[in-house]
Amino acid sequence: MSQLRSADPPLITIDEKVRHQTIDGFGISTAFRRGELLKALPEDRRREVLDLWFDCGKGAGFSILRLGIGSAPAGSPYDDMVSIQPQDPGGPDAPPQYIWDGDDNSQVWVARAAQEYGVRRFFAVPWSAPGYMKDNGEEDNGGRLKPEWWRAYADYLVQYTRFYQREGIRITDLAFANEPDWTAPHPSMRFTPKEAAEFVKVLGPLASGVRLVCCESLGWEETKAYIAATAEPGARRWVKLYSGHGYGTPVDSPLPTKRPTWMSEWNPNGTTWNESWYDGSGSDGYTIASAVHDALAFAGVSGYLYWLGASKGNTRALLRIDEEAGTYRVSKRLWALAAFSRFVRPGAVRIGAAGAVPSLKVCAFHNPDGSRVIVVLNTGVAPRTWAGVSEEAEVYRTDVNASLDPVPVRDGAVTFPPRALTTIVLR
Repeated sequence: MSQLRSADPPLITIDEKVRHQTIDGFGISTAFRRGELLKALPEDRRREVLDLWFDCGKGAGFSILRLGIGSAPAGSPYDDMVSIQPQDPGGPDAPPQYIWDGDDNSQVWVARAAQEYGVRRFFAVPWSAPGYMKDNGEEDNGGRLKPEWWRAYADYLVQYTRFYQREGIRITDLAFANEPDWTAPHPSMRFTPKEAAEFVKVLGPLASGVRLVCCESLGWEETKAYIAATAEPGARRWVKLYSGHGYGTPVDSPLPTKRPTWMSEWNPNGTTWNESWYDGSGSDGYTIASAVHDALAFAGVSGYLYWLGASKGNTRALLRIDEEAGTYRVSKRLWALAAFSRFVRPGAVRIGAAGAVPSLKVCAFHNPDGSRVIVVLNTGVAPRTWAGVSEEAEVYRTDVNASLDPVPVRDGAVTFPPRALTTIVLR
């Protein structure tokens, strides 16, 4: 393994004795039928997009795929995820009438493709129960799960995982709600923290072999109430992972739990498609790079899942697909994530790292294969040079002119340009 030159000035300090969280991986979602956009592309471009998502040499090497469990009636159009039980079977105690088409809004196809690249972590999330199970009678606009449907809904979620098992895909992680603290005009369903803790005790014993996730809160700070509620013994034994999103409050401090935590959904706001690296818009690649660093280094997350891998129109997804033209475009947001995800692999451990100047955001990792990865974001307006890197190190740069482009190490030094993201790999 290449060694850091301890005699060089400590612009960056790495301490392998300091060990933080273990990394589960990085990922994207193809919920709300975004996989259908990908399938509509010509075969060669379809493969290019899959490479950009999952290949560790050509793209980001994502290792987690977040799936959406549908709640819409059969025959619903694009953007509505169809339920595996679209009609009321006759009440919560009636025999279930599940329908499985082996496709699940194109998500099975995407999951199989991901498996070919080595993805083994599949996270299934419902935005709502079917409307007939809820007190507002629809999948949209919040509402609550009727108490008499709790057990039937738990069975419904477990059956979803069994259908995937039938297709050769193991759902490893399962949630029971998405943003239960927000009433959205699209599919949504409310759970108070107390209700979530009670429902965990229903679902937990049924969902054997699956990690139960709580609770996909709208914001990071909001997740704390769900952690506190599920800390009581009857619920705590079942929750294996806590998750929250980055919309309501930022992901920049640890959650009060010893269980792994995931930032499981976020993308920046905006009303235009933006491919820029740095433009001050808040939806550029630099913004993503900073957010990923903060979630890893300040919040101690084990998993980081961006919202959509691809979508259409004025989207903040990583890619924009024009299915009618059969083309796609790539934003710098993808490459900001790839600077971490391609090199920091599942099972890596974050180790001690610090920059000598405040403008350098630094985090470092020790991979299962023994390699070390150091990711540096220079947030300042002046370049900084680190004279502490072996000539054998691999260095990659992402900025306005580069997308994980190799950078040579000259005389044992690496320069971090202003507003640039640099990934250093030591083997």
